[in-house]
Amino acid sequence: MAIPTSRTNDAAKILIQADKCNGCGKCVEVCKDFSLVVIDKKVQLSDTSIFGCIGCGHCMMVCPNEAIKIDGRTISLNDLEDMPVESAISNYDSFLALLKRRRSVREFKDKPVEFEKIQQIIDAAQTAPMGLPPSDVHLLVLENKKMVRDFSADFSKYLSSIRWFVSNWFLGLMRPFWGKSNDKMFRSFVRPLFDVYIDEMQKGNNLVTYDAPLAMYFYGSPYADPADPLIAATYAMLAGESLGLGTCMLGGVHPLIQYGKSAKKFREKYGIKYPSREGLIVIFGYSKVHYRKTIKRTFANVNRLK
Repeated sequence: MAIPTSRTNDAAKILIQADKCNGCGKCVEVCKDFSLVVIDKKVQLSDTSIFGCIGCGHCMMVCPNEAIKIDGRTISLNDLEDMPVESAISNYDSFLALLKRRRSVREFKDKPVEFEKIQQIIDAAQTAPMGLPPSDVHLLVLENKKMVRDFSADFSKYLSSIRWFVSNWFLGLMRPFWGKSNDKMFRSFVRPLFDVYIDEMQKGNNLVTYDAPLAMYFYGSPYADPADPLIAATYAMLAGESLGLGTCMLGGVHPLIQYGKSAKKFREKYGIKYPSREGLIVIFGYSKVHYRKTIKRTFANVNRLK
């Protein structure tokens, strides 16, 4: 039985051209589903497959003679591309410099992001690794300032309709069920977030998405690995930075549009296909602010075992 996704329920097909196979075994080495085996110096399908071919394509990417073709789960031989040469990739120092230069930008020039750059961001984000192929990440792109503001205004109206969710009586009722830490989070973060989103939007100030000229919402399906949309969003953010754009990740919208009839109506209005365990909005635009310094950040803990 194949692993299901929102895009396919079938396993991919492994097609072998035995006359091209030299028996090197590279495909067997990289197939972690154990779908392949070398017998008499030729690769064959094994009877020890765990899931059925998930369509990662590693076997046909590593084969020196193009003896294997994977077809299904959204990929085929036509999807193979030449590997970029090493001289084209950034070294560690330039990569670290890109990371250090990135700041969370919420102040944007009144200038649209060009169509070509939007497509480049999407192209880069689609290279993100995933729990299981094919990618089950879904993407909503709001391509101009008006779309971004309309989305934010509708979201604020939606929050107004469920403001009871952060009322004292409801939080007091729920505290025995979700515990002290969640109660603190709701009172110190979620409730103030409701207040600032709703009240400032009523004054004409968009503190949901800061009137960015571009926003992308990454989310999954019920089948998706919950990390997948977060990784894709990170790739998009770094792509935007490499293109000279200011970027910021916004986590406040996603958790609040997952449950209930009102949330479903909001999702449907914007073509958001599924509720999703994890998701992120990334906003992009040309920054009005020039940062002169960066800041060193740390993890809560690093435990290196030797």
